[in-house]
Amino acid sequence: MSKTLIQNARIFDATGSAPFAGDVLVEGNRVAVVSRTPGQIGATDCTVVDAAGMFLMPGMTEGHGHLSFDNITATEHLMIPPPEEQTLTTARHARLLFDHGFTSVFSASEAKLRLAVAVRNEIEAGRMAGPRIRAGSLEISVTGAMGDEGRIHDPRKGPSIIVDGPEEMRKAVRLCCREGCDNIKLDVSGDPFYPNTPGDTTPMSYEEVEMAVKTAHAFGRMVNAHTRSILGTKYCLRAGVDMFYHVEYSDEEMLDMMEAARDRIFVTPSFGLLITMLREASPWGITPEVAGAMRIDELVDAAAETHSALRKRGIRHLIGGDYGIAWNPQGTNARDVKHFVDFFGYSPAEALVCATRNGGLAMQADGSLGTIAGGQLADMVLIDGDPIADVTILTDAARFTMIMKDGAIYKNETSAPRQNRSAA
Repeated sequence: MSKTLIQNARIFDATGSAPFAGDVLVEGNRVAVVSRTPGQIGATDCTVVDAAGMFLMPGMTEGHGHLSFDNITATEHLMIPPPEEQTLTTARHARLLFDHGFTSVFSASEAKLRLAVAVRNEIEAGRMAGPRIRAGSLEISVTGAMGDEGRIHDPRKGPSIIVDGPEEMRKAVRLCCREGCDNIKLDVSGDPFYPNTPGDTTPMSYEEVEMAVKTAHAFGRMVNAHTRSILGTKYCLRAGVDMFYHVEYSDEEMLDMMEAARDRIFVTPSFGLLITMLREASPWGITPEVAGAMRIDELVDAAAETHSALRKRGIRHLIGGDYGIAWNPQGTNARDVKHFVDFFGYSPAEALVCATRNGGLAMQADGSLGTIAGGQLADMVLIDGDPIADVTILTDAARFTMIMKDGAIYKNETSAPRQNRSAA
């Protein structure tokens, strides 16, 4: 069994404890020992990593992954490329996120049905380096709603499956499960990119949502929901949806319902896309005036209010902000940590828990991922710097001096590791 001893690190274990100086011993793919006293772990025949002056924390989880989204500017750019090219794109982005300290990706949806499935399978088989992936399906939507790109005179297919009624929903979910998807994505509410169904509308019926959840859960899969509207979120809560995306609009009843379900659900605000639309999208024609006409400023304000309230109610937030859009590009995903601090009231340490422990819980229902503790899966990163003092360093791939997944070192740019055969 391979062993790695990480010495002299400043350890952020994501359990709620303050960072502490110590060592970590990894045996196989698990954390064997965590010591709060440097130099006290006795181990032989192990690779030693000198982490002096560095920050050790669990690997991050991207909670709203779109690995196949190649920094697009229009839905058309998801529809035109053939699957062969998009498979390579998906693999490239998986590697990019891995290089940026994301050892897990919880995929929301992809441009074609099996893109994340194929890349996940290659990584799990050991034929390609990359993060853990829960593969997302196509979006499942309803006629006339977000994701429906067809018209009577132009019956084309978008990156989605369009259903009407519970029985069509049952078949669509079964199809996604058959093809190997881990997560089933529902477009329950509207969206600002679809003027006929803005974000506060709810085109999908409760019966359709309920059927999706019952079918997916029967296969042992999770259900993600795009839900901005109050009614849509209530539908999802009543039906048993697992992962909630966006959730800007709220009322007291909805907040109470989410709090009652807080030990079952996960919430990813997907805030990055909104804030970059207001601040950084002008080169692509989305000026602040255009964003205002799309009611993006309203969504930003509503998100800040809702997710601050959900934080106080103990909701398990994940980072993940719809990255893969031109003005919100892949590789900048860790910007979400600062958004959580600036807009939702999290402290930097609390935001890091959202990026690590909460993400691990979403990825692994048994709780074996996302913290640094004895028996946990060994997904860890060493950082040159202190992200609690400055969370912005998390967007710099060069700061990640070591990346470990499942006990295997993918990257090590600390001093060259040595074989330790006489550790005290």
